[in-house]
Amino acid sequence: MLYREAGDFKTTYREDSQTFPIRLDRTAYFLILAVAALFVPFVINDYWLNAVLLPFLIYAIAAMGLNILTGYCGQVSLGTGAFMAVGAYACYKLMTAFPDINIAIHIVLSGFITAGVGMLFGLPSLRIKGFYLAVATLAAQFFLVWLFNRVPWFYNYSASGQINAPERTLAGFRITGPETQAWAVYLFCLVFVVASAWICRNLTRGAMGRKWMAIRDMDIAAEIIGVNPLRAKLSAFGVSSFFVGISGALFFSVYLGAVEVGEAFGINKSFLVLFMVIIGGLGSILGSFLGAAFMVLLPVLLKNVLVGGLGWPTDLAAHLEYMIVGGLIIFFLIVEPHGLAQLWRITKEKLRLWPFPH
Repeated sequence: MLYREAGDFKTTYREDSQTFPIRLDRTAYFLILAVAALFVPFVINDYWLNAVLLPFLIYAIAAMGLNILTGYCGQVSLGTGAFMAVGAYACYKLMTAFPDINIAIHIVLSGFITAGVGMLFGLPSLRIKGFYLAVATLAAQFFLVWLFNRVPWFYNYSASGQINAPERTLAGFRITGPETQAWAVYLFCLVFVVASAWICRNLTRGAMGRKWMAIRDMDIAAEIIGVNPLRAKLSAFGVSSFFVGISGALFFSVYLGAVEVGEAFGINKSFLVLFMVIIGGLGSILGSFLGAAFMVLLPVLLKNVLVGGLGWPTDLAAHLEYMIVGGLIIFFLIVEPHGLAQLWRITKEKLRLWPFPH
């Protein structure tokens, strides 16, 4: 009797179609939010906030963005790192050009700029798909990184070619700069994560999300029943790039503070976010969080256990990380394509029937 719907009655269509129709799920959701906002930032030390929770929140936004494009619309992309770079450089230019505007507005505007760039590079999806589209987005990855490296205007003609986030405060608390307050930065990112998850969840459950999934399942049949492939695919690229751009802006401004595009937003970043989506679960907002948590926590766990506890060399622990991630990707693609999110759904179904046999 751990997880039951008995006694949870619905009297309106709105109640029946809400995101969490089961009262227990809603209670758990609000409890997690309360703990994340009111307990975690004031109890966890700065190391865990800066090294674990902050990148987890930022990568979760990027994974949600890529999941909309790949998991819900079926358009493979290997240019996530480049679109994160667009968000980072857009945020840098806005912060330096308009220093008196709120940094939150800069980050949102960076998302819109990235959405425009993403839709531009999404135009080939109207003619090609699958492996060929992946190669096209890979070309966008290399082109955008080259552009940010070769055009001095993007880094304000700095001699080093590096961009540095100017100091900014919000409600009197330092958000960017060398002496930030870890709990304030965490709460700042948490607001963006909650808002992004709420928007993504509603988009994927609405008319636009159903169009994306129709294109993913069979684009020709979707076009026959009235889905416009042009609008569906470009909207998926635009929405996906918007969230990826926000994650890139946060990654640059509040997490790293200073970046060089080739090192921070190279092809490895694109693969990292893709692995989060695959391991977490394609076509699942929850899977984006689970995949981001796994990929962020795994290196920390291996470093603390193998290097700190057992005294293994650092390079050996790094190679073991690649082996574990690669093996899990193969496992999930073959055995459970919907990833950790599907395993969680199966667990809930078993809890509904426990202690009776399935």
